[in-house]
Parts: sequence; structure tokens; C-alpha cells
Amino acid sequence: VPANPTGAADPADEAEPLTTGQDDGNEPEVTDPADEAEPLTTGQDDGNEPEVTDPVEESEPTDDPGSDQYLADLQRVSAEFANFRKQANRRNAEATTRALADLAGRLLPILDACDAAISQGADDVVAIRKAVLDALEPVGLEVLDPNGDPFDPTLHEAVAHEPADKADDAPEVVEVVRRGYVWAGRVIRPAMVRVRG
Repeated sequence: VPANPTGAADPADEAEPLTTGQDDGNEPEVTDPADEAEPLTTGQDDGNEPEVTDPVEESEPTDDPGSDQYLADLQRVSAEFANFRKQANRRNAEATTRALADLAGRLLPILDACDAAISQGADDVVAIRKAVLDALEPVGLEVLDPNGDPFDPTLHEAVAHEPADKADDAPEVVEVVRRGYVWAGRVIRPAMVRVRG
């Protein structure tokens, strides 16, 4: 190679030789920086990633009197709401009981008519009376038929009174003129009775 008249190396001599596109194994491999980026994750935790935590959860409780007031207010409101819910449930249960007692009270004339028909010998009405009672007794209706029981003014209405055989005898029901009914422990109609004593 002839030397440059100035004595410096010719830049063309220092240039890299042209390649034919074939890799002869002697060339260093050039990589694209975009290829060296981290691979995409699939959303699965392989255990190597640091866990991200919520800074609100890690914050230490403060001695801020405002937060204590908010907590006290929250507890008070929660207690008031629980009491309100209990009262509402109790009122709803009482209203349901009253409504069912009212319905049962409206059906009592039907039972009285059945009793009157049965006392006149209409035995085919027994099934109707039984069906009405079978529908109402499981939900709280009780029949008061106190013949022979001691007289109780909270359950019985005395329509006739006769003297006792002995002066110290307690009043006793000797005849039931009309049956009484109790709904869920509350008398909806007292039994009309004849009392001795």
C-alpha cells in the first residue's frame, strides 16, 4: 500500500471492509437497545417482584383529636342505626301481628255461624269449621272453650251468674255461650260464659 505523501495513514485504509451479508463468525454481534428491554409480564406473580403496598394502610395512627372525634361520631351513628333497625323490626312484627289478629277477628263470625249450624244438627259444616281453624291455628289462633274451668275475667265475659253450692267455692264456668279466641297471646274476643260461684 503506498504511503500518503504527508506520512499520515489514509482514512480509506482504516475503514472497515465491506461485507457480503454473510456472517463469517469473526464479526461482533450488534444488538438493538430495544431488544434488551425487560420482557413483558403476564400478570402472574413469580415471587421476584416487590410487593406494592397502600401508603394509607402503612400510615401510623395519629394523635389528631379530629380523627378521634370522627371515630366517636361513627360509633355513635352505628349504634343509633342498630337501635333504629331493632325498633323498626319490632314495630313491623307488631304491625303484622295486629293485622293478622284483625283478619282473624273478621273471620270469627264465620266460625260462630259454623258453631250455630253444628248445634242445629248441620254436620256437613264441621269440615268447613275445621278447615278455617286448621288454617288459623298454626299462625297463632287459640280457641277458648273453657267449660268447667275456673272463671278468669281476662279471658271470659260472664253473661249469667248463679250462686255456688258452697259459699267458699271459686267461680267456675258452667256453660260456654260463645267461644272466645286468643291471637298470639292477646285476647281478640273473650268467651261468653255462664258462671257459678
